[in-house]
Amino acid sequence: MRHKTPSTVAIGFAAALLASGPALAQQKVKIGFITTLSGPQGVVGEYMRNSVELALDHLGRKMAGLDVEMIYGDDQVKPDVGKQVADEMLKKHQVDFVAGIIWSNVMLAVAPTVTGAGKFMIGTNAGPHELAGKMCNEMFFTTSWQNDDTPEAMGKVMQDQGITDVYVMAPNYAAGKDMVNGFKRSYKGRIVDEVYTRLGQTDYQAELSQLRSKNPKAVFVFYPGGMGISFLRQYSEAGLRGQFPLYSVYTVDEISIPAVKHAALGQYETRYWSPDLKNPANQKYV
Repeated sequence: MRHKTPSTVAIGFAAALLASGPALAQQKVKIGFITTLSGPQGVVGEYMRNSVELALDHLGRKMAGLDVEMIYGDDQVKPDVGKQVADEMLKKHQVDFVAGIIWSNVMLAVAPTVTGAGKFMIGTNAGPHELAGKMCNEMFFTTSWQNDDTPEAMGKVMQDQGITDVYVMAPNYAAGKDMVNGFKRSYKGRIVDEVYTRLGQTDYQAELSQLRSKNPKAVFVFYPGGMGISFLRQYSEAGLRGQFPLYSVYTVDEISIPAVKHAALGQYETRYWSPDLKNPANQKYV
């Protein structure tokens, strides 16, 4: 797995296309972008699509002098659907490379489909550990992270704060398990319980009742998108916010805060980016 900045990746691949005869003949770069555009998790996908469109506007809708054609696909948070969308982009639309993917289980199905066809795959969110290990491929690049990086930082924060035990919750899929494993790599206290919920679940009342009965010193969770909005609201409504300190990754963010408002107060979050970072590139983007 190779990490690059978005602009470096885009310009680099466009330059590579310029060097080929077919690319010169078609005079455009065709990019297939797969994300989630439906259901409760579609809010994250809309942010991603809007960001792509904004970046293209900043680039004048061109890469290395070539016009850019974007083809968007909805994976519906389903690996089989994501693979079908990728196949269609490769065979019907004959894209030059495929980008996107929010969910790690979808990425594990899509990435080998794309690289197996001899095309570049550019991950923009999902970072399952397999792609940096047994599934590493020279045609796969990412502009984001490996899943366990950020939770490993949170584990160190909680370890340094002297928190002796913690209750852990995450969705039951590849990224959820990567997040928990990253957290446990640096947190050496006692795990009171490790609870995995259904991917896409929005009712956490049973799990929160169980949490209360365990009486942990703190709680660590990973619930992105719509799951995070539901979890934060219910955590606050259950009166747990003032009782058990909540630490999270990819849960309290620019997507969830406007929806949950005061329910996000007092939470701790580790992340690699924030809308209020004071640098020219970020301020232009925001």
